[in-house]
Amino acid sequence: MEWRKASPAPVLFVSGPEEYFAGRAIRSVREQLRKQDSSLEIHEIEAADYSAGTLTNITSPSLFAEPRLVIIRGLEKCSDDLISDGIEYLSNPTDDTTVILRHNGSSVRGKKLVEAIRDSEIAAEVVCADIKKDSDRQAFVLGEFAHEGRKIAPAAVRALLDAFADDTAELAAACNQLMLDSAESITEEIVDRYYGGRVETNAFKVADAALAGRSGEAMALLRHALATGADPVPLVAAISMKIRQMAKIYGNRSASATTLGMAPWQLDRARKDLTGWTDDGLAAAIQAMASADAAAKGAERDPIYSLEKLVNLISNKGIVAGNRR
Repeated sequence: MEWRKASPAPVLFVSGPEEYFAGRAIRSVREQLRKQDSSLEIHEIEAADYSAGTLTNITSPSLFAEPRLVIIRGLEKCSDDLISDGIEYLSNPTDDTTVILRHNGSSVRGKKLVEAIRDSEIAAEVVCADIKKDSDRQAFVLGEFAHEGRKIAPAAVRALLDAFADDTAELAAACNQLMLDSAESITEEIVDRYYGGRVETNAFKVADAALAGRSGEAMALLRHALATGADPVPLVAAISMKIRQMAKIYGNRSASATTLGMAPWQLDRARKDLTGWTDDGLAAAIQAMASADAAAKGAERDPIYSLEKLVNLISNKGIVAGNRR
């Protein structure tokens, strides 16, 4: 079951590491049940603290037969009692009761119960996969707008992803805020008006300025990002993403976006960014990128110096200043 379409079931297994998706799915089911019956009883349990018989006691028929929602969080840390009681409950569920079990996938704890849930005919699974790639974030944004019947321009999606690179909840909140705008289609200008000043944007604007050869602007943006608390690791990651995309299509510029695992707008941008680059220049940038990444992760005492060298090198298309002929 796709997390946006989560609906009540006797047993609902919410799996996967993305907590924001899981939270949305659980809230949606709770709201649906409350609309069906305002007398809904809600019980929340931590799996690690579960004691034998708790599930039976909570779900036993009551005098007034109120519907119940039982939310059990942290199944990856569940007690042995919950494993036993959970498996038993699957064979004899209570009417008018929804049991939600949340497992983030961080451990194999509760594997026997998880397998029983997946084999059960009364259970449904809501998968909350992690957002790891830029294409995942792009699909999330497009899905948010499509779900509400709204339009967003490709350039606006890119600007939004640049502004909210790491936090899914903040990205979702930004989508919701933009959808309050009365424009027929959300444009890049609208995104910039709302979120152009975010520190996270600087990570990508540093790379864009450097790739455009605007060394002074790139360095100013980099120092502003660092001065306002940005960590070198995500800054290097943002710049590295741009360089890797360029490397993917260098010498293979006729390849399609699908073949390269990129969005069409990313492919177009990488082709544009490659203008003026040589084999040696790109190789030098990749080497500097690896050094800066290692430095940011603790290999050197001064990661900022390596990051500044990388930005300067990219601004000069991989040619060390003073070596131009």
